[in-house]
Amino acid sequence: MNKTYLLAPGPTPVPEKVNLEMAAPMIHHRTPQFSKIFGEAAEDAKYLFQTKQDVMILASTGTGGMEACITNLFSPGDKVLVINGGKFGERWGKISETYGLEPIWINVEWGQAVNVADVKAALEKNPDIRGVLVQASETSTTVSHPIEEISKLTRQREDLLLVVDGITAVGVYPLPMDEWGIDAVITGSQKALQLPPGLALVALSEKAWKRAETAKCPHFYFDLRKERKNLADKTTAYTPAVSLVIGLREVLKNIKEEGLENVHKRHNRLARATRAAVNALGMKPVAPDSPADSATGMFVPEGVDGGKLVKSLRDEFGVTMAGGQDQWKGKVVRIAHLGYVDTFDTVVAIAALEMALKKFGANIQMGKGVAAAQEILLEAYCK
Repeated sequence: MNKTYLLAPGPTPVPEKVNLEMAAPMIHHRTPQFSKIFGEAAEDAKYLFQTKQDVMILASTGTGGMEACITNLFSPGDKVLVINGGKFGERWGKISETYGLEPIWINVEWGQAVNVADVKAALEKNPDIRGVLVQASETSTTVSHPIEEISKLTRQREDLLLVVDGITAVGVYPLPMDEWGIDAVITGSQKALQLPPGLALVALSEKAWKRAETAKCPHFYFDLRKERKNLADKTTAYTPAVSLVIGLREVLKNIKEEGLENVHKRHNRLARATRAAVNALGMKPVAPDSPADSATGMFVPEGVDGGKLVKSLRDEFGVTMAGGQDQWKGKVVRIAHLGYVDTFDTVVAIAALEMALKKFGANIQMGKGVAAAQEILLEAYCK
């Protein structure tokens, strides 16, 4: 018998109490009862996003939130600067091209964060760029991009928007929307929000809402101005994902109880512990200089098939992690530490990785990674 552990960067584990809330009998979405739940969730989402702005709750994955930002904030022919440092940076460009925008690409080596000087140079070379599209946390490479520094280049220009995919960053580490002057932030339910897939949350700055008044890309379902109007009445433009919204309200209550600063500290501690384990095992991290606190990626030792390793971890050890994508397929393992994950989930992940590596013939010393992680994880109990 094996218990199973979900430690991939999405979907992430769902707390038992949240599952029970979502298992309650269905209620109709056009009722005062649901409006109360929806209104509370939308209000608490502002705390999560660190903003005074409205947060739209869409029945969609995070990609739908990305598409909504493109279609509501830009017009065909607009130039946008795309930070392409992985699969999701690439997605920004593909969505932009689909709607007739003109992407100006900054291609960043996988495992590296974008150089802010390159962003500044691109903006100076192309003063007619209308938006910067970037990931806060590039999940495919486990890299954190320097959003605060980029925001200093964009927030003083009324004609330039900073649009941030925060899908594996919101609720993981600080991304204060209002303080930094970020114009659009997106997240998804199946990451740090500890829910099944199916919700995208999107917040826009006043500068972005002003742009939305003149943007000409076609959209119907993802009409953020319509959603904002309905949000004022504590409802949605179209049928919401009722059970997920009920779960969202519960999750956001839990986050407020823990305190956002403590949530960020917890994620950072788990991330540091995982990185310490990787180093102790002599493995090479994929993002050595700017690692994200949402997930840690590492190259598997020479001679080990990463694809088979991840499959064995999932099917034999009962621990689901993620492998590499594109040129990293079969070469990388990614361990998530975001959402409903704690000290001992991290210990399990590292112990399972050690055992699986040993099974596949890697020259590692079992227990060394766990011990290195425990030194850091102990911080939570020695206050």
